[in-house]
Amino acid sequence: MKKEHSLKRELGLFEVTLCGIGIILGAGIYALVGKAAALGGNGIWMSFLIAATIAIFTGLSYAELASLFPKAGAEYVYTKKAFGRRIAFIVGWLIIAGGTIAAATVALGFASYFSALFSTPIIPTAMILIIFLSFIVFKGIKHSVWLAIIFTLIEIAGLVLIIFVGIPYFGSVNYFEIPSFSGVFAAAALIFFAFIGFEEIVRLSEETKKPQKTIPLSLIIAITVTTIIYILVAISSVSVLNWEVLGASEAPLAMVVDSALGGEAFLVMSVIALFATANTVLLMLLATSRITYGMAKSNSLPSLLASVHKKTRTPWAAILLLMGFSMLFILIGDIETVANLANFTVFLTFVIINFSLIWLRYRQPTLTRSFKVPLNIGKFPILAFLGALFSLVLMFNIGFDVLLYGSILTLMGLLIYEIIIKSKNK
Repeated sequence: MKKEHSLKRELGLFEVTLCGIGIILGAGIYALVGKAAALGGNGIWMSFLIAATIAIFTGLSYAELASLFPKAGAEYVYTKKAFGRRIAFIVGWLIIAGGTIAAATVALGFASYFSALFSTPIIPTAMILIIFLSFIVFKGIKHSVWLAIIFTLIEIAGLVLIIFVGIPYFGSVNYFEIPSFSGVFAAAALIFFAFIGFEEIVRLSEETKKPQKTIPLSLIIAITVTTIIYILVAISSVSVLNWEVLGASEAPLAMVVDSALGGEAFLVMSVIALFATANTVLLMLLATSRITYGMAKSNSLPSLLASVHKKTRTPWAAILLLMGFSMLFILIGDIETVANLANFTVFLTFVIINFSLIWLRYRQPTLTRSFKVPLNIGKFPILAFLGALFSLVLMFNIGFDVLLYGSILTLMGLLIYEIIIKSKNK
C-alpha cells in the first residue's frame, strides 16, 4: 500500500501572524490611498476605520470556525459542515478561481513597476515571477513563509517611512474635511480591498502548531496591526499632500515621500512596491494551493491534486496547476474587469462563511470552541450577521458587469459539481 505523506506542522504564532500581516498589507495600500483620498478627502482615516470594522466582523467568524475545524481546506470544510458538499464545492471553486485571477493581476502589477524601473516587457516578467514564486512554494512551507516574512518586513518598513515622513506635518490639515459622507463610505468600500487576505491565514492550519489557538489569535493580531498601520499612513499621506493632489497620483505613496524627501525617496518607494506586489503573489499562490489540496483530499477535486511531495512535503500537483492557470490569465494582459471577479468571489464567500457560523451554532452547539465570536443573543452571533450583511452591501456595489460575470462563474462551478464531481462520488 502506497504511503501517504501529510503536510508538515512547522509554523508558530510569529510566522503565521507575520504571514497574515503580509497578505493584508500586500499591494493594496500602495495603490489605493490615492483613489480613496479622491473620494474621502482628509477623512480617509475614517474610511479605513469603517473598512476595518467590517473586516473584523468576518475575521472573527473565521477565527471561531478555524478553532473548530483546523484544516487546510478552510472555507470548503466550514461550508461542508454547515450546508453540505454542493455549497462547499461552489465556495471552494470561487476561492480557487479568485485566488488564481488575483495572483495573475498582482503579478502584472509587479511587472509594471519592474518595467518602469528597468524597461522590461510586462507579460514575460509577470510569467517569470509566477514560475519563480511557484518554485519557492514547492520548496517547502518554511521557505515560503520566511521569504514572505522578509518581504513583509520590507513592506512594513516602507509604510513606517510614510508615517515618519508625515509626523512633522501632523495637525497641519483638518482631518474632518471631506467632500461628502457618501464619499467617505465609498472610499471605505474601495479600501476594504486592502484588508482582503486575512481569510487566507486559516488555510495554513494543517501546517501550524496548535492551530485551534494559534490561528484565531493570529487573525485578530494581524487585522489589528494592519488597521493601525493603515490609519497612520492615511493621516500621514493627507498631511504631506493635499488630498486632491494625492487623489490624482498613480503612485501616491511614492509621491508622498518624493514631496517630503526628494526624488531618491521616490525610487526607494518604487522598489519597496516591488517587494509588496511579489509578496502578495507568493502568499496567494501559497494559500490557494492549500485549499486546492484540501478539496482534493476531501474527494471534491481529482485525487492527484492531493498529492504531497515526499521530500518537500508540499502539494506539488496543486502548485503546478495554479502556476499554469495564473500564467494563462497573465496572457490576457489587461484584465482589470476580470480581476474584479476576485473581489466578487471574496464577498460572496464572506456571506456564506458568516451564515455557516450562524447555522453551526444551532446545528452543532455542543462542539468545543477554543474561540467564540463575542456579542451573542443566545446562540445567535450578532457580529457574524453584520459581517454577512455588510459583505452583501459591498458585493452589490462593485458594478453590474462584475456581478454578471461573477454569477456566470458561480454557475460554472455548480455545473461542474453536478455533471462531474457529483457523478464521480456516487
